[in-house]
Amino acid sequence: MALKVAVQMDPIETINIAGDSSFALMLKAQERGYEVFEYHVESLTLDADDRLYAQCYPVKVQQVEGDHFEKGKAQRLDLGRDIDVVLMRQDPPFHMGYITATHMLERIRHETLVVNDPANVRNAPEKVMVLDYRQFMPPTLVTRSVEEARRFMEEHGAIVMKPIHGNGGKAIFRIPEGGDNLTALFEVFNMTWPEPHMLQPFLPEVSEGDKRIVLVDGEIAGAINRIPGKGEFRSNLAMGGSAEATELTEREREICEAMGPDLKRLGLVFVGIDVIGGKYLTEINVTSPTGIVAIDKFNGTDTAGMIWDAIERRLG
Repeated sequence: MALKVAVQMDPIETINIAGDSSFALMLKAQERGYEVFEYHVESLTLDADDRLYAQCYPVKVQQVEGDHFEKGKAQRLDLGRDIDVVLMRQDPPFHMGYITATHMLERIRHETLVVNDPANVRNAPEKVMVLDYRQFMPPTLVTRSVEEARRFMEEHGAIVMKPIHGNGGKAIFRIPEGGDNLTALFEVFNMTWPEPHMLQPFLPEVSEGDKRIVLVDGEIAGAINRIPGKGEFRSNLAMGGSAEATELTEREREICEAMGPDLKRLGLVFVGIDVIGGKYLTEINVTSPTGIVAIDKFNGTDTAGMIWDAIERRLG
């Protein structure tokens, strides 16, 4: 199947090709003979006739550090008429600009396949959608109230506090039992973010790793275990964590089986979930999931190919 693919992403000049999932998807698309374009979300334009345009650059990519792409002249393309698939792959933060882009892309869903589905990406930010599966989560509080947080700490001891629309492990704090810095931290969070914040008990099991499991159209594609770096409790690879091969526990398979049909129904083709201690679901990543390069390295799989197979099935 010959496809024209537009990738809404951060500047291709800045990506780390050694582990970037968007780059892996572009490489695989090119290998399959698809025509690949890059565009930036800031160039989206909805005209007076309700047509959605973007300044798209044809790109050729190669696995060569420092010389990983060749970009052609910009073309003003109608994303509904000129493109078969849009990959919405720019990194969060999940703010009003991001939300507005999902509204604009939603207007072409009847013409072009957008992956992941923009309306359901909007309705499923990482730390909100996960609340639909509380039976698999550690106890979780969502609040802007320091008094509510103290009650939570009295019951659970040391906690972790994080912005509800954060990403990449940024601004996640461990607050020791007693919470001497809790009020000051709430002051900073409440001044920085208008939304409530997420609190969970600190899970000592995180020292053994935080598992990233990738699901493609609701089916398990593979997993890696991410180990925190020295002096860190955050295991995100972007925060200095390291990856290792892993197997799924029975509980982790139960989690995937519970959410898989929902993900497929919602058009969330490429999803990464995070599980600690083999049993505690902490996030469902749908905005710009990562991890497929490391998964394929350890498992000898072709997750990018699986994603394109799923996309072709949806188009077919």
